[in-house]
Amino acid sequence: MTPARRADRAVYLRSHPLLFALLAATRHRPVLRLGRTVLVHHPDAYREVLTRVPLDRTAEHTTGGTAARLTGGSLLFDQQGAEHRAARRELAALLGPAGAAALEPGWQRILDRHLAGLTAPVDLVPAVRELAGATAAALTGSDADPVRLARAAERAAAATARAHLPALLPRPGGARRARAAAERLRLLLPDPRDAMLAVAAVNTTLAALPRAAAWCAREQLWDRAREDAPALAAELLRRTAASPVLPRAAAADATVLGHRIRRGDRLLLVARHAAEAHRDAPAHPHAVRAPFGFGPHTCPGAGLARAQLALLLGTLAPYAPRVLRTAPHPGSALPSYRSCVLAAPAAETRAPVRPEPGRPEEPPCPR
Repeated sequence: MTPARRADRAVYLRSHPLLFALLAATRHRPVLRLGRTVLVHHPDAYREVLTRVPLDRTAEHTTGGTAARLTGGSLLFDQQGAEHRAARRELAALLGPAGAAALEPGWQRILDRHLAGLTAPVDLVPAVRELAGATAAALTGSDADPVRLARAAERAAAATARAHLPALLPRPGGARRARAAAERLRLLLPDPRDAMLAVAAVNTTLAALPRAAAWCAREQLWDRAREDAPALAAELLRRTAASPVLPRAAAADATVLGHRIRRGDRLLLVARHAAEAHRDAPAHPHAVRAPFGFGPHTCPGAGLARAQLALLLGTLAPYAPRVLRTAPHPGSALPSYRSCVLAAPAAETRAPVRPEPGRPEEPPCPR
């Protein structure tokens, strides 16, 4: 196992140790039933569920169902039929190539201000947090401070994840904390659909970009970043699988790779394994698309995530930075870093980590 893969694996194990231990132990079973929960690992089974099996968007313990109960509103994840398709078309216009091109100058300004030529070690997480918050604000038309918005979305997502993922210990008061976190986000974004868009945009960005940049630095892939940053971004998003598990529920009986799925079964779709993130060279032709889903369940922000990461890699590539240190975030919704400090070779022995420009230090997200 390479140092980059070992370090990234530690992020998973720190964030949700019970869940990822279970997934690792069952990885070689394409589909596995555990009571009314079905683990879906194989790329073909994963794709078949997302393209052929009717899914209940409002069921308990699904992303959409949990979020809808917390916000009390209609979300993209819990819409059905024509309503769902219309909402996805609206999002496609915001998150497609034209939307990314419109946002890119703002992203570049944020990165340039935080990185400042990498004359000193820089923690990427605050830079990516501001970039994610600015993106969410632009997509929702909010005038909220980007960092404040990002932190509210982080806390709401963490509370929601704890509501529907297994844990080593019980979490008393979890529902109350989840409602409080959702209310704080609602004060910034009253429309539930805006709130969910911000949650998805912020947390995917925070999970994907620092980890992918750290992987690139540990493997010293900067030549590839200079040659073709978009292609490297797509590959690193496959290897890191920012949203490693998709909790869903079956809305009808079905058969997947010879395994019976019953209506009401809880489905844990393991995007990480469908993407063959545990392999350097995937064998399945659809692996690179798997982290963002398939068919009607394709993440509409996939192109935006690739564009953000390609810009970050292209901005870092001239400095060929190395990783000084990383710290996994134990309380995040998605496997993420709490800090990810990079330094250009000439700056490794210089001043301490550059503070976040123009902002006082804020307390970390609570677990």
